[in-house]
Amino acid sequence: MTFANIGTLGVKPGRRDELVALLTRPGRQLADAGCLLYEVGVSDLEPDTVFVAELWTTAEAHLASLSLEAVQAAIAEARPLLSGIMGGMRFHVVGSPLRAE
Repeated sequence: MTFANIGTLGVKPGRRDELVALLTRPGRQLADAGCLLYEVGVSDLEPDTVFVAELWTTAEAHLASLSLEAVQAAIAEARPLLSGIMGGMRFHVVGSPLRAE
């Protein structure tokens, strides 16, 4: 069952674009680990927040991806940019009107 992880990352003032650049670096690691979608967004209404929407083949694939060397390196690189304010939700996708199940 497809797993969704939708989150917000609080960023230190003025560091949003740096985090966006880090999160949008090209790479196959996530796709190879089972990531179907990884979208990064911003809003002028919340200039110190980065939004991330992820779809994974399974919750287990998402969890396993966190131990990948490339993911651990990206987390370490992102940590100084973050304010520590994070939010989000996780859920199992049960369907979509955009695709046949």
